[in-house]
Amino acid sequence: MDDASPATFRPTWHQALGRGLYLGSISAAGLMLLAAMLTLTGFVEPPEATTWFGLTVVPPSGGALVGVLVGRVTGTQISARGIRTLSVFTDGVAPWDEVVDVRAERRGARTVVSVYLDSGASVQLQAPYSGELFAADPRFEGKMYALSHLWRSHRFGGLPG
Repeated sequence: MDDASPATFRPTWHQALGRGLYLGSISAAGLMLLAAMLTLTGFVEPPEATTWFGLTVVPPSGGALVGVLVGRVTGTQISARGIRTLSVFTDGVAPWDEVVDVRAERRGARTVVSVYLDSGASVQLQAPYSGELFAADPRFEGKMYALSHLWRSHRFGGLPG
C-alpha cells in the first residue's frame, strides 16, 4: 500500500467557483458600503457610474477566479500514512493509528466529513462536502463511502480491494 498513489478529494469546480463568487460578493458589498460612507461624509467626491460598476463587477469576478485556483490546492489526501488535509495556509496529517472515527455531519447548510482522533479532537476535512446550490456535490455519497472504506481497511486490517 505504500507504493499506491494517494486518493485525493478536492472541491468540485462548481464548489470552488461558488465559494469565490460568495467571497467576492461580500468584498463588493463592503467596498460599495465604504465608498457610500466616504461620499456621504464628504471625504471624496461622488464616484462616477463606471466606478460603481467596477466596484460591483470586479470583486465577484476576481473572487470567482481566485476561488477556482484555490480550489485546485485545497482538499484531502488519503494515503498509507493517514489523512492529510491540504489548504492554502496549513497542512495537517492525521496518522491512521490516531483516527478513531470518520463521519458525515451536518454543519450549517453543508454536509461535511469529520475525522475524530483518539485525543478527542475532531478535524473537518476540506473535501469532500456537499451543500446547496454551488456547494452541491452529486458524488458526495460515493466519496464518503470510499473514504470510510479506506479508513476501515487501515483501522481493522486488510487492504482495500
